[in-house]
Amino acid sequence: MNIFRRLSLHRLLLVCAIAIVAGVSATALASAVGSSAKPPAKPLAAAVHDALGASPVEGVSANITLTNRLLEGASLASGNGQTGGLASSPLVKGGSGRLWVAKDGRVRLELQAEKGDTEILFDGKTVTMYDAANNTLYRYDIPAGTQRDAATKSDTSTHAHQTPTLSKIEEAITHLKEHVNVSEATPANVAGQPAYTVRVSPKESGSLLGGAELSFDSAHGIPLRAAIYSSTSPSSPVIELAATEISYGPVEASVFSFTPPSGAKVEDLTGSAPHAPAAPAEKTGKSKPTLTGHGHGVSTIGVLESKTSSGAKSTNSALEGLPKVKINGATASELRTELGTILTFERSGVRYVLGGSVTPAAIEALARGL
Repeated sequence: MNIFRRLSLHRLLLVCAIAIVAGVSATALASAVGSSAKPPAKPLAAAVHDALGASPVEGVSANITLTNRLLEGASLASGNGQTGGLASSPLVKGGSGRLWVAKDGRVRLELQAEKGDTEILFDGKTVTMYDAANNTLYRYDIPAGTQRDAATKSDTSTHAHQTPTLSKIEEAITHLKEHVNVSEATPANVAGQPAYTVRVSPKESGSLLGGAELSFDSAHGIPLRAAIYSSTSPSSPVIELAATEISYGPVEASVFSFTPPSGAKVEDLTGSAPHAPAAPAEKTGKSKPTLTGHGHGVSTIGVLESKTSSGAKSTNSALEGLPKVKINGATASELRTELGTILTFERSGVRYVLGGSVTPAAIEALARGL
């Protein structure tokens, strides 16, 4: 089953807290190291068509590098407990490591760090993350309706998959260009592999999102690099996941077996009693949170409002180390990142959480008008 072309980059990023990829055979790896060959120039539609029509690979093994400047200067590391642990994670600080993807969709990502490695595994049903720095295993079960059961999916789905025609791809690109700027397929070389790089950027101004890039293997269609840029630094990625050495071929099943050390704490993030029906609002006396959008396009700011219980303690202790600003007399905690801003405060029994890919000044101005 050609799991790689059907597994979206966004899903791989979520599965690993990230999404990734890369590949070539073990023999090809030896000859690929040091290679700087680039593919011939092609129109974007032709490059995408050829990538989607490439023969399926048997598996991927890769050395990867994660760059993450999202929380630089966000004062997240100044706290202790949850914030301190988060700030030391290679998922937040960035790092290097290994990635394996099996043909049936199983994934393992290993990121190295001074205080202990981070392991992330996905088997089609459950995402598991082990944080060695805190000796904690986190587990999340994918909702049943969206699970990908690698053991029971047959290859018949592969035969049903048809590569879109060149005209269909050209039509889709034309439609996409109505909303965003899309570059041509730029010949490149990533991890020693001939590749094409495509950049997408918003047409609208007023957002901190500068654009995103994807590089894919010209021969196999496998993504080799993904990056997100800020409008304030368009040439230096805020987040980048890239293969540095890659190989294609079957991956041993043992690679996807992981047993945490004895004494590891286990936290189930799926939630307790997921099948229990929610209590009616009129019986609990609580109203549901409301979410509204302000603005339009990539500069939209989301506002979440929820009632707070009288005398209840704040559940936002993780935000205590963040910078504080005054919003019409109320003290708000503000998380400033390279790609957006999140602000939260409480006033008159209502908790407000605002977030968007905009500057702190834009978020604060909207908050003061609520």
